[in-house]
Parts: sequence; C-alpha cells; structure tokens
Amino acid sequence: MTDYIRSYRLVRFEFKSGLALPCKAYPPRPEHCLSFYPKDFEQVEFAGSGKKVGNLRAVLFGQQTEVSNRFVGSDFLLFQVVFKPGALFRITGVPSFEFTNCYLDAETVFSREIKNVNEKLNDCSGHEEMVAVVEAFLSNEIRKKSLSPNRIDTINTTLFTRNFLPTVDKLADEACLSTRQCERLFKERMGVSPKYFLKVLRFENTFRMKNKHPHLDWLTLALHCGYYDYQHLAKDYRDLTQKTPNDFYRMELAAPERAFGAVDTY
Repeated sequence: MTDYIRSYRLVRFEFKSGLALPCKAYPPRPEHCLSFYPKDFEQVEFAGSGKKVGNLRAVLFGQQTEVSNRFVGSDFLLFQVVFKPGALFRITGVPSFEFTNCYLDAETVFSREIKNVNEKLNDCSGHEEMVAVVEAFLSNEIRKKSLSPNRIDTINTTLFTRNFLPTVDKLADEACLSTRQCERLFKERMGVSPKYFLKVLRFENTFRMKNKHPHLDWLTLALHCGYYDYQHLAKDYRDLTQKTPNDFYRMELAAPERAFGAVDTY
C-alpha cells in the first residue's frame, strides 16, 4: 500500500455528554483523504460558500480551496487515509478536479464493501487492527481497478520532504513535460493547478511550524518556509483562510484537541 498511502490519521476523544464543543477550522491542505467515522458523525460548514454537509459514515474529499469548520460529537473516532499525490485518481479513475471542494459519501465512489469497514473499525482493539481493516478494503479496490502511476505523481510526492519548493516551470522540467502539459496532468491528478497546490503546501508548512514552535515570529516563519517576506505570507493567509496570520492562529488555539493538550503538527 506504500505506493498509494502517504499516512494514516487516528483521532479519538470523548467529551462529557452535552458539552458544547468548539469547531475545528480546517484550512486548505495539500491532500486527498478517505475518512471513516465509526462513532459520532461529523458536521461540516464551508466558511466561504456556507455549504453544510455531514452525517456520513465514510467520506471522500479532494483538494479543498476554502476553510471548512468541523463540528464533532462527544464520542468521536476518526480513521483517515491520506493518499499520496495521484493515488486517488489511480484508484477511482475519476479526474481529481471532480472531488475539489467536495465532501462526498464514499459509498457513491467505492464498492458496497465500504459499508462494512466502520463496523469492523468499531470492533478493533487497537490501531494496528484498524490499519489492517482499511488496507484489506483498499487492496480489494485496487485489484479491481488501478491506473499506472505517472512521473508527475512521483515528483509531487517528493514535494512533502523538500526544504525548498520548486517553481511550476521547474516542476514541469523535472517531469519532462511542457508547462502546459504539466498543468493539465496536475489538475487531472491533483484537482487544482500546480501553482495553487504549491501555495497550499507552503502555507501548510508555515501553519504546522507555527503550531510546533509558537514562539517564532511571523517573519522568521515566512523566510524559513520560502516566502519573500511577511507581506507575501500574509497575502497567502488571506487568500486561503480569509484571515490574517494572527487571527487564524488564534482560531487554531481554540481547536478541540487543545483541550487534551494536543497540537495539530502532523
């Protein structure tokens, strides 16, 4: 499964019943995910469009371009698959721009076997069993249909471990493509343009570094993460979150996991 999955996320917490929980503001992230909710549902409100969705046991979503506010129940369990770049396209055969800004019932995309996954997850005694359940399901889906990887998928995967992000032209050169070919393939496999994806990835590096090192000032973060200056960073924050860096960071400080001493740094 290493050709398809970048990471797994497991979130589990219980609050006192009836307690009003704060929402979790999710900024655009450079990822496509499949999420399972074996216990309480999640409710989602998109900050830009005002669209509201929720009450789904299995959710598939592609690249997001606006903040989504997530509201969860008091008995919450999330098991999430974060796909490698291009993997969702390879598994489904659906151009990834069809999933952009969507929060879809995964049962409409995958086989009906997905209905059994949540029940099995709920019966698991630990995270290793959960991984085995989800990997068994995905392995069956991949055996039924899976497209070959493209060089752009491999290069995009390396972006998550680079110290400095390339320009779009450099990305195209590395993939042995023209800039136009790169943009077309990128949108098909990632759902957005390479320029936008690189912006989101640079923002996420800054967002997570601020959470991990809250004492660092914004200019230091900006220069470390590849921005020209603070104004460049602030512009991307406004474009992606509609807020200033400080305002969005204050929202992050009120996230539900902070009540348990946990910080969103992964």
